[in-house]
Amino acid sequence: MFKGRREALLNSLLENNKDRIYEIINNMYPIDIAIILEEFDNETLLKFYRLTDDELMSQIVEQANEDLQIRIIKLLDFQAIVHLFSYMSNDDIADILGNLPIKMRKDLLNLMKVGDFKQLQELLGYEEDSAGGIMTTEYIALSGQLTMLEVLKKIKEIGPRTEVIETIFVLNKRKQLIGTADLRDILSAADGEKLFNIMDDNIISVQPEVDQEEVSLLVSKYDLKAIPVVNRKNSLLGIITVDDIIDVIVEEQTEDMLRLGGVSKEERVDSSLLTSVKKRLPWLFINLGTAFLAAFTVGLFEDVIVQVVALAAAMPIVAGMGGNAGTQTLSVVVRSIALGEVELKKNWKLVFKEIALGIINGGATGIITGIILYMKYGNPYLGFIIFAAMIGNLLIAGFFGFLIPLLLKRIGIDPALASAIFLTTATDVFGFFLFLGLAKMFLPYLL
Repeated sequence: MFKGRREALLNSLLENNKDRIYEIINNMYPIDIAIILEEFDNETLLKFYRLTDDELMSQIVEQANEDLQIRIIKLLDFQAIVHLFSYMSNDDIADILGNLPIKMRKDLLNLMKVGDFKQLQELLGYEEDSAGGIMTTEYIALSGQLTMLEVLKKIKEIGPRTEVIETIFVLNKRKQLIGTADLRDILSAADGEKLFNIMDDNIISVQPEVDQEEVSLLVSKYDLKAIPVVNRKNSLLGIITVDDIIDVIVEEQTEDMLRLGGVSKEERVDSSLLTSVKKRLPWLFINLGTAFLAAFTVGLFEDVIVQVVALAAAMPIVAGMGGNAGTQTLSVVVRSIALGEVELKKNWKLVFKEIALGIINGGATGIITGIILYMKYGNPYLGFIIFAAMIGNLLIAGFFGFLIPLLLKRIGIDPALASAIFLTTATDVFGFFLFLGLAKMFLPYLL
């Protein structure tokens, strides 16, 4: 069946008969067309490409075997390749790149960094803060079948153009990553030893879509000098070096600090007035809403405050201490989440430690506050109320400061971005309610 169609297709291509070509391939699957094209020479392949539409050609390239994919890609210029890729999914593009010769793959990926060729980066879907977005193609990848003499010759040849030379990435015949070799081991091995005999096959790698923060955790956990980026077929696309990881850690830390303050990482000191307003005002509106909630709570006890004016002076102490204690817990938990050290499902029992810490710290600060208020106003009941309220509010601060970021992380919200707002609301509302509620209970003793 294929022989008759192959001859008919070949004759139609020689005649530049586009209508006849589509009559022949109209009811054929892309994989079947690819099988026929395997037998064509490069000139005929290029003619087929020019006489058919890119969407069909992209489907054929997706289904083609590795050799045909390489032949077609080599025949096209960069813009044509990008146009073909525009019809493919990101995974398929990454897989095709993985099948290309290393030099060709590097050349294509390097073009991603050139301002005029950002289309490929967009098509691949590599976000700025993903493994694919921060990887480099300046590495040495060699066949595991090479001897040490051949390896050293390759290193001398490629080394001056690479960012990392102390780690050699080892590939099998299918160009899949199978291990890494240290330059020290290569230099100390016998000249005739094969590279795969001295490699370490325990590979830690990531796919290009992985978030840069997760990559930094892996590099930190396993003390890696570089981490490879691979596609679904385990073909090496690039590497991420430790200096890039340091930049990621600094960037993520800065971002978390800014978000804890309700500020966007995109804003700078010299940002325009309009930009700063757009970045800050929404969070201020949210804070305003929570402030009204706290004010409503205080309003429930207006009659008590009117009768005991000293309560108005003591309220900010309770709210302020609760907020500070909650921020301490929040900072520790958000940092632990960023480092991958804590999860809600595994570590929820640690909340009891924060509750105990709140009781201890609340008791210690509550005693001092109670004594000072007693000395100022001469009423021991006021001292007892502030003591009890301080314990209660710091307990609440520890409880919510621990659970809020973990719950937000669980439902897919950045803990650094939203935790502080919910925590402030909890400590203010519960702190005021507890303090003024106790004052109302002991009102006869405060008058």
